[in-house]
Amino acid sequence: MTEGRSEATTETQRIEAAKAYIRALADHRADDVPFAPDCTRVELGLKTGFSGDHLRRSLNKGLQYKVIERTTTPDVTVDGSAVRARFDVITKPSLAGRRVCAHVDETFTFSADGLIQHIRADLRPFIK
Repeated sequence: MTEGRSEATTETQRIEAAKAYIRALADHRADDVPFAPDCTRVELGLKTGFSGDHLRRSLNKGLQYKVIERTTTPDVTVDGSAVRARFDVITKPSLAGRRVCAHVDETFTFSADGLIQHIRADLRPFIK
C-alpha cells in the first residue's frame, strides 16, 4: 500500500481507475487511465493489450475503439484487490437502424501502487 492511503481510499481509487478505463473506451481519451507500464489485457483468451502505453495508444487512436459510441453505467463489484465491471458497449455503425453491441464483463487487477496491472475481458455480442 502506498503511504498515506487507507484501504477504503485504495478501494475507491481502484474503482475510479476501472471507470476511467471504461470512459476511455468511448471518449478515446486514455491519457489519465492509470495503467502500470507492463499492463496486459486479455479478451476472450487472446492478448489484446501488451503494455500500459500500448493500451493507452489503442484507446486514444485505435480503429477497434473508434466504433464505440458509448458505454452504459458499469455495475461494479470488488473482490479483494480486484474490481469487476459489467456494462454494455454501444457501437456507432448501424444497418437498417440496428447495431451490433456487446455485454462486457471485465476484471481489473492492480499493482501494489494502485495501477491497473491486468484486464480480463469477456464479451457477448447482441443486436440493438
